[in-house]
Amino acid sequence: MNRPDRRRVGNGSTWASALRVLCLVLACLSWPGSAQGDRTIILSTTTSTQDSGLLDVLVPLFQKKTGYTVKTISVGTGQALALAARGEADVCLVHAPDAEKKYVSEGLLLNRRLVMHNDFLIVGPAGDPARIKGLATAAEALRRLAETKTAFVSRGDNSGTHQLERKLWKEARVEPGGPWYLQAGQGMGATLVIASEKRAYTLTDRATSLAFRKRVQLDLLVEKDPSLLNVYSVLEANAGKFPRTNAAGGKAFADFMVSKEAQAVIRTFGVDRFGEPLFFPDAGKREDALRE
Repeated sequence: MNRPDRRRVGNGSTWASALRVLCLVLACLSWPGSAQGDRTIILSTTTSTQDSGLLDVLVPLFQKKTGYTVKTISVGTGQALALAARGEADVCLVHAPDAEKKYVSEGLLLNRRLVMHNDFLIVGPAGDPARIKGLATAAEALRRLAETKTAFVSRGDNSGTHQLERKLWKEARVEPGGPWYLQAGQGMGATLVIASEKRAYTLTDRATSLAFRKRVQLDLLVEKDPSLLNVYSVLEANAGKFPRTNAAGGKAFADFMVSKEAQAVIRTFGVDRFGEPLFFPDAGKREDALRE
């Protein structure tokens, strides 16, 4: 059986993405030692926390409070998790629950704690040519896109968003491929721009969608499906396996993200610009309770 045609678009080839990550890692590692007594923390995180502007508020607050300096590597969640699991980051803020739990079970990452959530959306061009608006589930919407061969832009980068997308295609019983299925290989913001330029559909987190709403021409078409819940957690690198990691700094940042101070910022972040919060704080909550 021939492999499905998965076309890459934009400037986001796999090699370009890998080179970008390598440069970021080398830049962070060139900073004077990330080790136990150091005041520098390497944070690997998903692009949505950066694109939304949330880290622009929380990181300076943490640095002022603790005296640590945070070096941020903003990539897809799959890469962010892998960096921390290899000891190349001290702490990670990510949104791929299944992958996170796997790393914890393997002993590569520690102390997974819920930080916040929002939800995913399917957005698309004005006029909704595939007529997915009003469909009951995201899987049903994706099935319609495949049946009509309407352009869809995938992150294509093993990010948390991409992992959920693959799960939704599986639920839809569709193996996406062909000229209509495009892969960006880039972050969420860039993927939204590509989808807008090509009058295509895409899966996005709500925070990045709101942050980019004036830069793209995409309508919100599918939301409020329980399968679109988007949970963010913080995990620490395992210093027992990677002694050069800054365990104290990583834990300090993780503790801060679930503190009352950070949670209060998360609760209201985005209200002044968008009239609604971009995230909802979840420290101390159980993941299954969010899905009820």
